[in-house]
Amino acid sequence: MIFSELYSAYYNTVAKVLKAAVSHPLDKSEMEKIIGENAFGESILSILPALAGQRWQLLRQNGTTPLMHSPSMPLTTLEKRWLAAIYSDPRTKLFTDETVDFHGVIPLFSPDDYSVFDKYSDGDPYGDENYIKNFRLILDAIQRRFPLGIETENRRGNRMKMVLIPEYLEYSEKDDKFRLFGSGNRQGGIVNLGRIISCEPYSGPFEIKPIRKPLPRTKKLEFELTDIRSALERVLMHFAHFEKQVEKTAYNKYKVTLFYEKDDETELVIRVLSFGPMIRVTSPQHFVDLIKERLKSQKSCEP
Repeated sequence: MIFSELYSAYYNTVAKVLKAAVSHPLDKSEMEKIIGENAFGESILSILPALAGQRWQLLRQNGTTPLMHSPSMPLTTLEKRWLAAIYSDPRTKLFTDETVDFHGVIPLFSPDDYSVFDKYSDGDPYGDENYIKNFRLILDAIQRRFPLGIETENRRGNRMKMVLIPEYLEYSEKDDKFRLFGSGNRQGGIVNLGRIISCEPYSGPFEIKPIRKPLPRTKKLEFELTDIRSALERVLMHFAHFEKQVEKTAYNKYKVTLFYEKDDETELVIRVLSFGPMIRVTSPQHFVDLIKERLKSQKSCEP
């Protein structure tokens, strides 16, 4: 969003002060509370003297305001266009039934405005009513800590039932899918939401175990990077969501250590290969072998 000081924390804080002053006279302690809750710590030093000392002629000495109505902060056209674009995303329906209808406002962007070339096309069915119901129930279970009885379908088409305590949801941008991580189930606690057939609160006997911390990234990848054509900058952006360490070893040469989970290995191989000769994997040998296998597979498909 383009920043506008008229919609900054300071303006919104003063608007809240005036809104309170319209209904009743304000004393210094109440103004301090409103400013402290809505602005920055040092804001009291500038906002409070300006209001109380009538340098900003918005409050009288008795704590009332000459305003007859509460101040409003109408949306700008740019904000309306941004909201229209956000609400056009089908994933928004997972969180709310609210819609926006700004007459004559064109969304700031649409899915047709950009192309994602490394994303799978079989993402989750975000518009499906059953998927939306399951998603919201899982969110509620995460927040209120109650078990769910879940029936899923595995890759072989077999149905499985489980009971678990939902802990958190994870979204894969590459797969365009949500995964649920939970505890208390012997078969494992990772469920693809798109494979859930039914999901209901579970009222039977069940032991609530302490929340597990996310599993550590057990895999480590090391590679040498040659910084040509802004390769270092692109690597840092491309692998931004992975834990990593970068060490400069020589002129335009870097050693990169990257930590990842087993489930991300195939995607990581593809991403590393996309940098071509600018990356040379040094360890582990298992990852080097995966790269060799993929290159051989690609070569076998040549005409």
